[in-house]
Amino acid sequence: MRRVAISSWATSRFAKDAKMSLLELACEPCAEILRRSGKEIDAVLFSSCATDQYSSAIISEMLGIYPKVSHRIDNLCNSGTNAVASAFSMIASGLCDTALVVGAEKADSPGSKLLWDITRGSFMFPVHWAAIFAKAHMRRHGTTEEQMASVSVKNHRNAAKNPLALFRKQVSLEEVMNSKKIADPIKLLDCSSPCDGASAVLLVSEEKAKKLDGPVWIKGIGQQTNSASFANATGDLTTVEAARRAARDAFEMSRTKPSQIDIAELHDAFTILEILAYEDLGFAKKGKGGRFVDQQEIAINTRGGIIGCGHPVGTTGVAQVAEVASQLAGKAGKRQVKGCKTGLVHNLAAAGSSATVIIMGA
Repeated sequence: MRRVAISSWATSRFAKDAKMSLLELACEPCAEILRRSGKEIDAVLFSSCATDQYSSAIISEMLGIYPKVSHRIDNLCNSGTNAVASAFSMIASGLCDTALVVGAEKADSPGSKLLWDITRGSFMFPVHWAAIFAKAHMRRHGTTEEQMASVSVKNHRNAAKNPLALFRKQVSLEEVMNSKKIADPIKLLDCSSPCDGASAVLLVSEEKAKKLDGPVWIKGIGQQTNSASFANATGDLTTVEAARRAARDAFEMSRTKPSQIDIAELHDAFTILEILAYEDLGFAKKGKGGRFVDQQEIAINTRGGIIGCGHPVGTTGVAQVAEVASQLAGKAGKRQVKGCKTGLVHNLAAAGSSATVIIMGA
């Protein structure tokens, strides 16, 4: 199996109304990558929950490229990292030498609505299952609303350094705690926000990567789908089982331990999910995630996370990968974490019913 690297990346400004069509939005970061890397692209994989037909081929034509392989990948919030995993597989197997992965979504994406899952009853909005996870963790482990609010404070602080983030204003603990309660105990500032946005990454074979200056290597990938419905997502409401299993496989494939991770992009669609991720990934012991928020060992959600950056559903996983690649290459500007060599991306979908974990190295 050939090694695979990320050679280039770009992300658009996330906004509530980008005044562009979905496909125009998708082309923006791709055009930036093509200007740097050229148009020799073997595969184009488009990550989106939008239902536009033949969209990957349309994007390819708009960009003036002629890939061998072109298709759309849809897996709700986990679409982006599924697309990266697919591109990795194509290159590792020898089917392709280069693969352009682009995620794009509009704020009104159909991926934000879970109307198909009858197991949620009348509680079809994601905030309802976030409240269930939060209450379970609070009851069993004593996690507090203040600890969850601290996640929002941290991620908004990081987003203030990111010119592409939807939210660039810092918030205080008091502001989070006093924000409107949406579904007890989840408040408005515990939540991410749907928005318009696009991000792209270019994956290349080992042979091509060796000709580049400082490629970022994909060292391990773990994926797990437990179900589509909330009813079968997890047997323990204080953990996301799919993420735990995906992390185990990613660490094994990369021959890496949680203690070796320098930087991580965690799926913080709600503050409780970041706390669960600390535990599911082995960064914190079970039940200690709430106390881990202010740790200094790992740089977490340096771009502002989903809470600070916004959540264009099919884009999120790609943007997470782009951020970690940028950090490992030492090209993150004001957000740059000194000396980071190993990074991790943690991406969930639909109440954690599926998960992807990707480990990358400089």
